[in-house]
Amino acid sequence: MEGRERFFLGLGKTGFHRVAYTQWGEWHNRRVLLCVHGLSRNGHDFDDLAFALSDRWRVLCPDMIGGGNSDWLADCSGYSEAQYINDCVALIARSGAALVDWVGTSMGGVIGMKLAAQRNTPIRRLVLNDVGPFVPMKGLKRIKKYISKMPIFHDLSCAETYIKKTNADFIGHLTSKQWKSITKYLTKPHPEGIGYVLHYDPAILLPFSAHTDMDLWKVWDSIRCPVLTLRGENSDVLTIETTEQMKIRGPLSTVVEIPACGHAPSLMEDSQIGLISTFLTAE
Repeated sequence: MEGRERFFLGLGKTGFHRVAYTQWGEWHNRRVLLCVHGLSRNGHDFDDLAFALSDRWRVLCPDMIGGGNSDWLADCSGYSEAQYINDCVALIARSGAALVDWVGTSMGGVIGMKLAAQRNTPIRRLVLNDVGPFVPMKGLKRIKKYISKMPIFHDLSCAETYIKKTNADFIGHLTSKQWKSITKYLTKPHPEGIGYVLHYDPAILLPFSAHTDMDLWKVWDSIRCPVLTLRGENSDVLTIETTEQMKIRGPLSTVVEIPACGHAPSLMEDSQIGLISTFLTAE
C-alpha cells in the first residue's frame, strides 16, 4: 500500500502552521506508529520502513515544520523543541489512538524520549535511531556544520552526487533506487529557477545550540516503556559509553549496533527493518 499525503494545522506563537505527513496503512487501524525524522530531514526517510510495516500498523510520518512539505515559519524562534513536541502531540490526538509506538531518528528520538518520560504517556514502545540521553558537543557541532551548507545544484544528478558524498559514510549502504529517492525528497527546485536546493529552511539552525553537551539522563530515568536503540558503529552522536549506561539505568533497553555506518542508520535495509518489526511486535 502506498503512502497518502495529508496535513493538519499546528499552533505556534505567531499563529497556525501547516504540518504535512504521510499516512501508510488502513486509516481505521487503531495500531499506530509515529516515525519522526532528524532536524534537516523529512518524513520520507521512513518510506521503506513504513511500507514494510503498513500491513500491521497505521504509520504516520510527519514533515516537521521547516522541512519537507510543511510550512516554513516567518519567525525562526518558533523552530523550537517545544513546538516540535506540541505538533507531534497534535498528530497523536489526530490519530485517535490511545497508545502509539514511536520510531525517532536523532531529533525525532529526542522528542520521543521527552514524550515517553511524561506521566500517562501514550507511547507504548520506543525506538531510538542513533540518539540517546547524552550527545557530546562534538557530534552536535558536526551536525550543525553539515546542515548549515545550502549549495545550489545544476540538476538532480549533481544533487545526488553531493548527497551521496556527504551521507554515504554515515547512513551506510543504499541501492541506486534508494539514493534517488532520498535525493528526490531532500531537494526542491530553486525558487528563482536556477537549479535545485536542499528542502529545508536554513533558519531551523538559528535556535539550535551546539555549544554544550546534550544531557537528558533525568528524562531517560523517567521512561518506563521498553526501548530499542540502534547505534551506528561509527557514530559520534551516540557513543559506546552512553549506550553502556543506557543498559544499566532507566527503562528496559536493548541496544543493537549497526555495522558500517555512523549517524544515523538509514532504516532502509531489511535487517534494520526486521529489528524494529520484531521489537514492536514483542509482548
